[in-house]
Amino acid sequence: MNDQESKHPPKPEQTLRRTVVLVGMMGSGKTAIGRELAYRLNVPYVDSDAEIEAAANETISEIFERSGESFFRDREAEVIARLLQSEPCVLSTGGGAYLAERNRTVISEQGVAVWLDADLELLWERVRHKDTRPLLRTADPKKTLSEIFEQRAPVYALADMRAEAKPEFSIYEMTDEVLQVLATRPDVLEKKE
Repeated sequence: MNDQESKHPPKPEQTLRRTVVLVGMMGSGKTAIGRELAYRLNVPYVDSDAEIEAAANETISEIFERSGESFFRDREAEVIARLLQSEPCVLSTGGGAYLAERNRTVISEQGVAVWLDADLELLWERVRHKDTRPLLRTADPKKTLSEIFEQRAPVYALADMRAEAKPEFSIYEMTDEVLQVLATRPDVLEKKE
């Protein structure tokens, strides 16, 4: 049985020194990669959207519908800042979280942003059959996704680090890619002697 199949977390060969904040488009793999990365590093995994939903006792879609995007973004910023105060973990953020300068600043000061960079076709393949994306509830969701991608990609490129998502990568392989990127920063991921 290999580590991928084990029910017990592997003994990490590295120590996480700073919270890793996964940023990127909806469908880039932030949740799946975040869970696997946290598992392999033996640290907590936290999803900022799940934290917001738990605090509000509503889904993200319900918050958007009832209170609007501006209200949601304020709660999101509060949650991200709070989570960055805790012990190092792997934190997945909503697709729009990194667009706010206040979030980018606090993430870079207290953690490290890793952009999961997936191309538009890969993103579309992953989100096209899901109705849980409020921003894609339009007459032409693929066009909407393309427009969002064009607006957000230059901001995601400001992230501290970038890991390229490829269609052929499994979750395990993409997590390997993220670990390789993190290994270039000893202040983030320290190799155990």
